[in-house]
Amino acid sequence: MVTQSKCNSTMSNKFLDTKSRVYHFKTFSSRAQYQMVITTYKKLLDCGFYWSSITGKEANALLEKERIGTFLIRDSSDNRHLFTLSVKTVVGPKSVRIKCDSNSFYLQTDANNTLAVPRFDCILKLIEFYMPRVTGGCVIYYIHNAGEKIPLDLRRPFSCNLSTLQHLCRRTVNSHSDISSKKDELPQTIRDFLQEYDASI
Repeated sequence: MVTQSKCNSTMSNKFLDTKSRVYHFKTFSSRAQYQMVITTYKKLLDCGFYWSSITGKEANALLEKERIGTFLIRDSSDNRHLFTLSVKTVVGPKSVRIKCDSNSFYLQTDANNTLAVPRFDCILKLIEFYMPRVTGGCVIYYIHNAGEKIPLDLRRPFSCNLSTLQHLCRRTVNSHSDISSKKDELPQTIRDFLQEYDASI
């Protein structure tokens, strides 16, 4: 569960993986929600840090020896949810459910949280939001787990495969706003390629 604090400084579908193996079943409230999830899923397949159906225990083992702030996305072990964020924190690996409503993704929050939860139409946008270069260090978000209040620090994705040079270039373009503003000057095929994955991570 996640909170934040200020500081000074009826439709259903089966998901398929790349080998067409059914790994999750989810009921959707609308076609718009279904489309949002499918679009996000396609981007997750390209991101390099989506570990699919590994368990929480396996995620913890992978992250245990990594630096604080290393994270990955995996399928949720709870059938009510699709995805989970696993991250190495100051007290070890922890997992937070990524909840999904009719038009957004958001991290599960503490039941006593009274602040609005940031919501996004894509999980990659959600991840980027919680990374320090976006928050500028002005807001600290916390994971609430078994009575602990742990800073949520997302710094480095933990890759499960090597990215292609094309994808690395696409991420680089997406991370530079001065270049992104000139995308209309690019050939249509390149614009389409950039649009398929519009995140910088």
